[in-house]
Amino acid sequence: MSQSGPASVEFRQVSKRYGEVTAVNAVSFTIAPGTLVTLLGPSGCGKTTTLRLIAGLEMASEGQILIGGEDVTRLSAAERGVSMVFQSYALFPHMNVLENAAYGPTVSGLPRKQAEAMAAEKLALMGLTGFEKRLPSELSGGQQQRVAVARALVLEPRVLLFDEPLSNLDAKLRRRVREDIRELQQRLNLTVAYVTHDQEEALAVSDRIIVMSNAVIAQEGTPRDLYEQPADLFVADFIGDSNIVDAEILSVSGDIADVRLGNLRLALPHRGVAKGPAKLAVRPEAVTVTAAGGQDGLAGDITKAAYLGSHMEYSIRTAEGTFFVIDEDVARPLALGTPVTISCRSTGATLLLPT
Repeated sequence: MSQSGPASVEFRQVSKRYGEVTAVNAVSFTIAPGTLVTLLGPSGCGKTTTLRLIAGLEMASEGQILIGGEDVTRLSAAERGVSMVFQSYALFPHMNVLENAAYGPTVSGLPRKQAEAMAAEKLALMGLTGFEKRLPSELSGGQQQRVAVARALVLEPRVLLFDEPLSNLDAKLRRRVREDIRELQQRLNLTVAYVTHDQEEALAVSDRIIVMSNAVIAQEGTPRDLYEQPADLFVADFIGDSNIVDAEILSVSGDIADVRLGNLRLALPHRGVAKGPAKLAVRPEAVTVTAAGGQDGLAGDITKAAYLGSHMEYSIRTAEGTFFVIDEDVARPLALGTPVTISCRSTGATLLLPT
């Protein structure tokens, strides 16, 4: 397979079965060349199996897999022009950084000097010049991760695969390394398939996100699409926090529905949801909280309050259910038991499609 330039990835009705268990069920999607697409979902949803199917580490039970328009369904991993960065980094402990990074071209039969020159170039790209002689045990977790990426890049893959690459790093380092991966992907114009169960990570790095649930695709779209227009209860709850509440569509005019939530009225895109009872997803940052009295809204009282530095988190009990609320007013926190009134901004409320 040609190794020049980023390649598209296409799944056509791909399934993977292990005996009676279906890990991936008739999945179809396309990753455009030079984009970063994240496979997101809970444990056991099929995302890692899907990544391994792209890599050729698993073979499809049914369907077609194309890379750069070429059918690779029956090709081995070595013939696909892809590289994978594993969750564990999989560095050889007895080899130094340069030897680890040069491993791929070395076992492919290239002369050692040429392989090491290629490796040194990619290590420099990852900011690891000067670390060539160190062993993995002498590196931090973030540095080990960079070596693993450099080793994957040495082979100049048409598609680069990441399997939970940040799960072994602490929270602050995770943010920095995910920014590095995104910057590298854009600078080198790489096609990347990226697996994570962390929705914030997915929102931060992705051009598009494929949310998987129970071996199928629940929804696919841009980070903004998925956050602001979740297709169903599962996606609304998985991508960020949502308050899922019962509401009623009173009427529909054009694209807009007149929605009643208790004594609140909201004008929202109807998204094809019919008049009558409906489910509404309300983002916690879309809920405004005021001290009780003097304003229309849902009456409630604060049952939980937590200070998180940049914002307050409240649980507010109302007749319509308990709302989780993020409030940026940390200067005037509300105490437990305080009676309040809440209302919702239309920009953070979405009617959910019936399942």
